[in-house]
Amino acid sequence: MPDAAAPPPFSIPLYRRIWTASVASQFGSLIQSVGAAWLMVEMGGTKTQIALVQASVTLPIMILALLAGAIADNFPRRTVMLSCQIWMFVLSVLLCIFAWFGHLTPWSLLGFTFLIGCGTAMNAPSWQATVGDIVPRGTIAGAVAMNSMGFNIARTAGPAAGGAIVAAFGSAAAFTLNAVSYLGIIWVLFSWRPAKPDKTPLREDLGMAMLAGVRYALLSPQIRRVLLRAALFGIAAVCIPALLPLVARHLVGGSAITFGLLSGSFGIGAVSGALSNRHVRARLTSENTLRLTVSVMLTGAVIIALSPWVALTIFGLVLYGWGWLLSMATMNVTVQMSAPRWVVGRALSLYQMCLFGTMAFGSWASGRLSELYGIAEAILIMAGVLSVGLVVGFFRPLPEIGDANLELTGRWRAPDVKLPVEPRSGPVHIAVHYRIDEADIPRFLAAMNERRRIRLRDGARNWALARDLSDPELWIEKYRFGRWMDYVLLNERRTHADSASTEAIKALHKGSWPPRVDRLLERQVTGVTLDPDLSADATNDPTRNS
Repeated sequence: MPDAAAPPPFSIPLYRRIWTASVASQFGSLIQSVGAAWLMVEMGGTKTQIALVQASVTLPIMILALLAGAIADNFPRRTVMLSCQIWMFVLSVLLCIFAWFGHLTPWSLLGFTFLIGCGTAMNAPSWQATVGDIVPRGTIAGAVAMNSMGFNIARTAGPAAGGAIVAAFGSAAAFTLNAVSYLGIIWVLFSWRPAKPDKTPLREDLGMAMLAGVRYALLSPQIRRVLLRAALFGIAAVCIPALLPLVARHLVGGSAITFGLLSGSFGIGAVSGALSNRHVRARLTSENTLRLTVSVMLTGAVIIALSPWVALTIFGLVLYGWGWLLSMATMNVTVQMSAPRWVVGRALSLYQMCLFGTMAFGSWASGRLSELYGIAEAILIMAGVLSVGLVVGFFRPLPEIGDANLELTGRWRAPDVKLPVEPRSGPVHIAVHYRIDEADIPRFLAAMNERRRIRLRDGARNWALARDLSDPELWIEKYRFGRWMDYVLLNERRTHADSASTEAIKALHKGSWPPRVDRLLERQVTGVTLDPDLSADATNDPTRNS
């Protein structure tokens, strides 16, 4: 449910500036998308190649999203976003040059859109994670909806303007306008000076950071459910955007202007979805919201597939766009609210991998189905696939996050150690000693099961629980880390929501709190030998005990 006391996103100047510049950039990107899709039609591309224009934008997200999420959580997000925007600007300028001089082919056009999509993929987790850094937690849901609305405001006017520009001046002009649109967001990011954190966080290796993100998601039941539903949604929902140029050309017999008009109608529906987001979420659970929105999308898909008239197709696209926006906003907010700040970029990137990765496959599949069976038939088949998610929702519903406090507690302090230890020192073994009454063992085991999930989720390895045979009250929790830094990170990642597990164990433990903790630095003895002279001296030493 939205927080009524939270300030609206646009009351925060930094968010307002970035949002405005981002919408302008997205406006240009959508003009380019219309130009690329229609240019592919004009160059005689196959139906599969036309559908792959959409796939070339979504496929990079599947490939790069996890890396992008790890970078977003370990490097300054402003720097990441600025680098990505400059990358996309340079590529857009090159695309303009190739287009104006007539050097584009279907496959080179796909190559350019793919590389620009790589920039979008690397930028997205940093931008989405930055939202939680610049607005209060209670405003995140509204800010996410505003981001989606901003994109779809651009989607409303951008494609229509793109269609008119392509019809009047050609695709090269559309590509040029897109290149210019990057300048605003580059300037805003360049002039933004975010505050430096009071404490410089430990930075993980990118490989370890990606593994940590995957581990966190796999050991978080709430996030796992969202990833499953996102994959089921993406594979089928993308059929309408992917086949829209063919709908405009063949199902309603239109031109580039018609294509722009249809794309704009989709955007109108999406904007109305963003505007109704707060109203819908205030009355429905996340799962019921998704059921409603997918049902509306199915209605829109059937109308689009069967309609011979532009006006009726526009109505179907408005319905489809409304459901599209609310579905993705609901899943996005659920992921953001299910992950603490230290891993939110990677959680969002995994969500994007599932969503846009399946969209890339769905775009290709939609094109192949349209070649084999026809455009309308392909849409109806994909609508059937989309309905599978509704059925799965009865068994794996979206979680209700509630008011779980995922802020870091900040209570942990590094222990005093007698041996020198560096961040990369290791392996490190931890043993925590508990004293538990016989009658409390069932409750203790249940609490430790949750503790095991939290430990492994946050980076521990080889977790085990042992009971002392000579002292039945003594239980020892054991786990290890490859490096001392990983142990530090695990303790610094503790959130207020994790405190319930700690309190449950504390209530059962006999004795003082915190319990005794042994921290052991592993040392290898294999291959270690004594100098023979030292061994001989030790043997002949008359003071040596027998």
